[in-house]
Amino acid sequence: MPKLKNHSGAKKRFRKTGSGKLKHEHPGQRHLMAPLGGKRRRFLRGSDYLNGTDTKTMRRFLPY
Repeated sequence: MPKLKNHSGAKKRFRKTGSGKLKHEHPGQRHLMAPLGGKRRRFLRGSDYLNGTDTKTMRRFLPY
């Protein structure tokens, strides 16, 4: 049986946790931050877990 390849875009953006959840950084914090409010910038600072619907899709991209 051939091995499956990881999706190269997904492996740069998501990490699997010990419990199997997918952790990611918030998008939209590289440039054009000046017009954003401080509350929005603070929210973008931390990481987050992927929701259930998207997790099912991403597991096909990251089989290992």
